[in-house]
Amino acid sequence: MLTLYSYWRSSAAYRVRIALNLKGLAYRQVPVHLVKDGGQQHSAEYRALNPQQLVPLLVDEGNDGVRIAQSLATLEYLDEVYPLPALLPADPVQRARVRALALHIACDLHPLNNLRVLQYLSSELGVGDAAKDAWYRHWVATGLAAVEQGLKDFDGRLSLGDRPGYLEACLIPQLYNARRFNCDLDGYPRILALAARCEALEAFKQAAPEVQPDAQ
Repeated sequence: MLTLYSYWRSSAAYRVRIALNLKGLAYRQVPVHLVKDGGQQHSAEYRALNPQQLVPLLVDEGNDGVRIAQSLATLEYLDEVYPLPALLPADPVQRARVRALALHIACDLHPLNNLRVLQYLSSELGVGDAAKDAWYRHWVATGLAAVEQGLKDFDGRLSLGDRPGYLEACLIPQLYNARRFNCDLDGYPRILALAARCEALEAFKQAAPEVQPDAQ
């Protein structure tokens, strides 16, 4: 049994939901509301499970109840423990290219526009909504421009040729956020074409924020 501690709008949790669905793995979700009650991720009960106080957290009861925090560590754990279908290419060059783009999204782009950063800008630094939105859109534009160029290496294919995997699990949630904040996406035709292919697949439809049990 796999248990995913998740929040419906968390990009990181969205990545893991996509990966679990792509692998056809059954799992149950335990919602952790990132805003309600001052942020349920900060509760003593959840801190005991995940001292990082973040989502997602994957618990694999079938493997001695191991707990895996951080979405990319979770994706790699799933690929190593449940190897088929793979999320990463077998070729080392393509694998490195996939990881480079996924890490750029998850480590360089996403941390600058996630919930706790935006909350800090508003509550602690007194940044107004217009300036906060400008911050968000600047970093999204910078990050997606680099991904758009990186996708040239894939020649219009998905990261695993005819199917999505690790890269798409990172990119689609980031694109969802960009749309949510009305970012201009006209300059990213490769990203939009890739997204259209992924978003038509059940694995992505079932992972979408709006269909999660805690969606509001």
